[in-house]
Amino acid sequence: MQNSWTGGAGARLIIDLKALCANYRVIAQQVAPARAAAVVKADAYGLGADRVAPALAIAGCRDFFVAHLGEAVSLRPHLPADARLFILNGAYPGAEETCLETGAIPVLNSPEQVRAWVALGKSMGRPLDAAVQVDSGMSRLGLAPEDMDALLGEIDFQRDLNLVLVMSHLACGDEPDHPANSLQLAQFEALANRLPPAPRSLANSGGSFLSLPAFRQDLVRPGVSLYGAAPHPGLPSPVEPVVRLDARIIQVRTVPAGRGVGYGLTYSSNLPTRIATIGVGYADGWLRHLSNRGAAYFGDVRLPIAGRVSMDSITLDITALPEGALKAGDVVELIGPHQSVEDVARDAQTIPYEILTSLGHRYAREWIGA
Repeated sequence: MQNSWTGGAGARLIIDLKALCANYRVIAQQVAPARAAAVVKADAYGLGADRVAPALAIAGCRDFFVAHLGEAVSLRPHLPADARLFILNGAYPGAEETCLETGAIPVLNSPEQVRAWVALGKSMGRPLDAAVQVDSGMSRLGLAPEDMDALLGEIDFQRDLNLVLVMSHLACGDEPDHPANSLQLAQFEALANRLPPAPRSLANSGGSFLSLPAFRQDLVRPGVSLYGAAPHPGLPSPVEPVVRLDARIIQVRTVPAGRGVGYGLTYSSNLPTRIATIGVGYADGWLRHLSNRGAAYFGDVRLPIAGRVSMDSITLDITALPEGALKAGDVVELIGPHQSVEDVARDAQTIPYEILTSLGHRYAREWIGA
């Protein structure tokens, strides 16, 4: 199969915005009457927040979450005026006014962040919009019970903040039977009940599909499932793939029996072997741990990675194909109908999140189905 893109890229990454929006609608229907937000941090999990977020807005999403203030500054011009943009890490010390100017809503995670945001509001003569995160058991971000004790003694959350959301995060939402889920739900509700009434959010991608409706609260915050990864690994997926990655063949050669291939010469065969080199490597996010483990596909035929993943190239054993089936300029599938993001993550002994967010910027990127 000849490549169907022009230019000098070694591979083409296709992002299907129609599939993305279909996944959003599946999640929104699953969690109704709760609302479905969209987590678009890390450049929408590596797929281009400036393209992904507007498509989701057209699909009906009005609540977006990023991790950093800088992401919010970049994304705000691409969202409709009525969209809310939350910053999961809150505002760093000294950046509170920039956050306010951006129109983003900080998620206040610590007593220091709460105090600084309240102080800014008082200096302006009005309470400011804010989300508050409570620590329901993940021990990462959020107000612990002892933090709540201290703050409730000095701050009037009803008067000093315009509390638009109380949230927490599930540590084991992708494991439906994990006992920590119900414990976190109980702790979240206990802490949220100490604050003024406000919409609540607990569920991530996995939590959105937990069977107990209580996990959905008022707003769910799906991330990886929007981008096509199963919310519960090992179970049938309710979402469809969003990305496809094809790589060009640079060269095909026959390697004599016993000769090593690649750095360290870690791959060899006792038979003559046909090797194809593709223009993708760990600089493009194809993790080095896939060396001698991962694969590409040509049609239905699996082509194992032969040797180590290099910075800019990977060698494939194509001996299983008829001679002449592949030549320079043809393409093979790295992610697609024969190999999902989950499959790649399994071979790399990691998770789909890391595969998606590692995808590099040297690919020829194409957004379809806008």
